[in-house]
Amino acid sequence: MNAPKRRDRAATRTALLDAARRRFAEHGFDGASVRDIAADAGVDATLIFRYFGSKKDLFAEAVQADVPEGISAGDDAGPAALADALVREVVLDDRAASGEHPLLVMLRSAGRPEVRERLREEVCGRYLADLAGRFDGEDADLRAELVGALLLGMGVMRSVVGSPVLSEADPERVRALSGAMVEALERAKG
Repeated sequence: MNAPKRRDRAATRTALLDAARRRFAEHGFDGASVRDIAADAGVDATLIFRYFGSKKDLFAEAVQADVPEGISAGDDAGPAALADALVREVVLDDRAASGEHPLLVMLRSAGRPEVRERLREEVCGRYLADLAGRFDGEDADLRAELVGALLLGMGVMRSVVGSPVLSEADPERVRALSGAMVEALERAKG
């Protein structure tokens, strides 16, 4: 008689999170079913509730963005260096190209008020607040949000629209051109 198969809790959680990110990225929150996520992970749907509590809690964990390296409150790099880190580690990240980066997953579900609020907190309260603190001048918040619009737009063009030129462009050239735009905003003090 075969012994029952032992479940690896950590591996199951990881498989569920990976499956959830893919489903949420492709279908958004409303279009991704608990049953489909569990099937993609090769487990029973009840494990989502056991490990995460609810679909909403699974979504919240699936879209938790890691802060890219070099982005911290104590880092004294200027706006162009911070924007370059975001281009390198968010926009040009392989997960962004596939639409699975947490910020892009949230964009797919931005029709939901709670997701829009979470997206605003992540982007404005976390990344752009840090960026604004690195600009000199009266309109630092505006310039930071313009950089945010540029970076989000680049991410959407690559992952959602599938822009042929930006998607295939040399990453170093993308970094150089986006850096030049940020440097222009850095010089345009209010």
